[in-house]
Amino acid sequence: MLRRLFLALALALAAPAVAQERTEPPLNVVWLTVEDMSPWVPCYGDDTVPTPNLDRLAAASVRYTNAFATSPVCAPARSSLITGMYATRMGTMHMRTGKPSRAALDRDPGAYDDIPSYEGVPPAFVRCFPEHLRARGYYCTNNAKTDYQFRAPATTWDASGKRAHYRDESGAAIEPFFAVFNHGGTHESQAFPDASRRPEAVAPGEVPVPPLYPDTPAVRDALARTYNNIAAMDAWLGKKLDELLHANVLDRTVIFFFSDHGVGLPRGKRSPYDLGTRVPLLVRFPDGEGGGTVDDRVVSFVDFGPTVLSLVGIKSDERLDGVPFLGQHAREGKGFAFAHADRFDSVYDRSRSVSDGRYRYVRNYLTDVPHLLPNAYREELPMMADFAQATAPEHWQTTSTKRPAEELYDSLEDPWEVRNLAHSEEHAEPLERLSEAVDAWIESTGDLGLVLPEKRMVEEHLWPGGARPQTATPRVQVIDDRIVIECETEGASIGWRLDRESPWRVYAGLGRHRGSATLEVLAHRIGYAPATTTFELR
Repeated sequence: MLRRLFLALALALAAPAVAQERTEPPLNVVWLTVEDMSPWVPCYGDDTVPTPNLDRLAAASVRYTNAFATSPVCAPARSSLITGMYATRMGTMHMRTGKPSRAALDRDPGAYDDIPSYEGVPPAFVRCFPEHLRARGYYCTNNAKTDYQFRAPATTWDASGKRAHYRDESGAAIEPFFAVFNHGGTHESQAFPDASRRPEAVAPGEVPVPPLYPDTPAVRDALARTYNNIAAMDAWLGKKLDELLHANVLDRTVIFFFSDHGVGLPRGKRSPYDLGTRVPLLVRFPDGEGGGTVDDRVVSFVDFGPTVLSLVGIKSDERLDGVPFLGQHAREGKGFAFAHADRFDSVYDRSRSVSDGRYRYVRNYLTDVPHLLPNAYREELPMMADFAQATAPEHWQTTSTKRPAEELYDSLEDPWEVRNLAHSEEHAEPLERLSEAVDAWIESTGDLGLVLPEKRMVEEHLWPGGARPQTATPRVQVIDDRIVIECETEGASIGWRLDRESPWRVYAGLGRHRGSATLEVLAHRIGYAPATTTFELR
């Protein structure tokens, strides 16, 4: 198939900061991710619905109690997962940057008139981390969500889509592999009135009602549907675990289970509190090391990609925001998990938040607005209409018309974060400490969410003049019977293929050739338009 073309891959030109080390034998890594789910499951102390498969996984896993998303909504959070960088540094913090909300447009056709369409642009040294794995010979698959706030270079995945799998057509695993499987059955939309109802694992009258909600039939129905969706998710998880068992790869595969952010209910999703950002995280090692134990360290989505690289022996670029917390290159983190809330669909928010695992600090830059901003998509939940009946002091965030400039919560003593301690003298120390941490984070990341209006942010920091930059056309040369591929655009990923074969291969150095073939070359810096060229090999 390669027409006698032999490319001997050497030092990575496209990823110069990745060390050439690897554990032996190579580990496989699987991410089993679910959407819009807080740790409302038995292994985290919530026995509302049974999850036997998750319990089985938890018994063999390390359970992280302080794992956090970087954003309480999916696309900005996923941009951090795939890059190891904060969205506020890359211009990916607004939800979404290139796809208007249909619900918002149905309500107001002019909702996006002043909102530009664009892609985030990370620093030049940043890659989608599976590219580093592919350069080492890993087979990388994603089933199926991307939603990164930019077009991922074609060098990111061997296969991405609803049929992507680490197994080949015969059912055999292609090793070593990194595989992502995403379950959407717990998404916010699955509690909407027109969504299919899963089998009832708990009745509305039996669900616990968080103190921040009024106890009404619509609230209970939304909670019951959310829990029933979790119970149904457990069957999906069991299937994925069984696939690994039957493929005979469990003894050499690390499994991550986590959610893309917190629960898809009001004051969860789109709100930078524990309910919106704290996620379940289980990590199972092939030998069962640490099974059933608890790790209380603070870990964030920016850490997940560097941690996967570290587990397979690759040292990630230390300029990344994320710090690997497992593997041979693990480092001590700073103990803070930062989060942001910016534009959600067509409505602007602007809050910054941090947790040290115990205390949660929130800084609100918009104070003359309610905690629950108008959102046409969320308002499809019938429970939203019932907040007019919320009268208890604990309901204040769901009924507010204004926000305090600062909020502080003891997330251990007040897990629903409804008692604001910002003006408590005895809590002056955590308030000052976490406020200073937010200041330092904003300064170090150059927080682009604070550059307004959004069009100015795009034109000054991402796309000069508002037009998508173009990746330079790659150059191909044969020098001393070896193939050299270069691109003038700093930070461009480079891929190659022969006669339009699929997928694009990651170019990781020099090669030699003999015979004839048409070599197609791709160059693509994240956020830029890609460029291709062809070269006839003789």
